[in-house]
Amino acid sequence: MKKVMVAACVAVLFASCKKDWTCECGGYSSDDYTSYTIKNQTKRSAKKQCEGKVSVGFVQVGGNNCGLKK
Repeated sequence: MKKVMVAACVAVLFASCKKDWTCECGGYSSDDYTSYTIKNQTKRSAKKQCEGKVSVGFVQVGGNNCGLKK
């Protein structure tokens, strides 16, 4: 039984929780912001994508003023 419990704990630790994340990018005023959805990613991957410059359609967003919505 101990081996089963240890195996289950290890499986949970290595399982990545992929889900949809919302990235928000602020502008020069409080009314000037953009948000977009990053689909089916881990939190680490979504944060990296959100904080870097990425293309969403024809628009390139991201950078210093972007972060994942809590």
